[in-house]
Amino acid sequence: MGGTELKYIHNAFDTNWISPYGSNIDEFEKGLENYLGNNSFVTALSSGTAAIHLALQLLNVEEGDFVICQSFTFVATANPILYLKAIPVFVDSEESTWNLCPNAVEDAVKYCLKQGKKPKAIIAVSLYGMPFMVDEIVEVSKKYDIPIVEDSAEALGSRYKGQLCGTFGDFSIISFNGNKIITTSGGGILISRKESQKGRAAYLSGHAKEDKDYYSHSELGYNYKMSNISAGIGRGQLEVLEERIKQRRENHDFYHHLLKEFEDIELFCEPDESFFSNYWLNTIIIKGEFLSKERIRAIFFESNIETRYLWKPMHLQDLYKDYKFIGNNTCGILFDKGLCLPSGSGLTDDCKNRIAEMIYNLKS
Repeated sequence: MGGTELKYIHNAFDTNWISPYGSNIDEFEKGLENYLGNNSFVTALSSGTAAIHLALQLLNVEEGDFVICQSFTFVATANPILYLKAIPVFVDSEESTWNLCPNAVEDAVKYCLKQGKKPKAIIAVSLYGMPFMVDEIVEVSKKYDIPIVEDSAEALGSRYKGQLCGTFGDFSIISFNGNKIITTSGGGILISRKESQKGRAAYLSGHAKEDKDYYSHSELGYNYKMSNISAGIGRGQLEVLEERIKQRRENHDFYHHLLKEFEDIELFCEPDESFFSNYWLNTIIIKGEFLSKERIRAIFFESNIETRYLWKPMHLQDLYKDYKFIGNNTCGILFDKGLCLPSGSGLTDDCKNRIAEMIYNLKS
């Protein structure tokens, strides 16, 4: 926490607005719209998953429709496709950003067209805070006139060619789950390109309640609104966003210096100057035969230092194994060889010293 969150929470209590209405929500949305710029209209919601669900619904995704989706991601990216009884077509990663491979995306479009349907959407993820290959994916999107849902759940503050993630899609989403670079404890936002779309999203997220003196509903809606208390936490967190990005990038610099002597360990880094990552998580690929991710995990575990596996690709999950996957399993190889290292904004010098000691032990 940054320290000012309680001020906004107390405001919610003092005004007796602790429901999904109140000034904190309005101001949180305005603060994010000002931060993102680029014609962004923000709807505060209960989760990033809810935001993806509403984005697909606003794009009229229906039962039986194809939706192209990055395989290398957390399951929340894909699940809303099944909420709508649509059909996911999973696409492999490319090696520089670990995100959607543009060639595989076009192959996926052609596959869908051969089945007699053009995909209703392309879900593009900026994994671990690294922007996807925006120019190339947008080119495919425009070529076939397929809208992009930009999943920037992990990428608040990241940029591609100077433009913030969350502003590239026809709809975009950001998560404020408790593990993200800033948090509302649980929550997310849907970013629309038109004010009318924001209004439609707000309407659907509030049970599709019509503007009448009595409760009237002619469409299916959802209980997806963010509470005024959560939005208050978000207002305080926005005040420390740039500091959090700086801290995460300093973590990356620490790992870069620490690992540069290891030929068998490759730190995931920005491909070139077009990419600016918030480095929400610092991740590595273990390339040699002497080291393995299990050995590294065991060494860290013995000193009570947590590491985690990379996301297991969707096409390798039991839930999604029967759906079409297009690519060369690059993301499967990344999963086999990769680890997430401690990356929190609150890593102290003592924490880093302990991590460095464990890294040096890998040489022995």
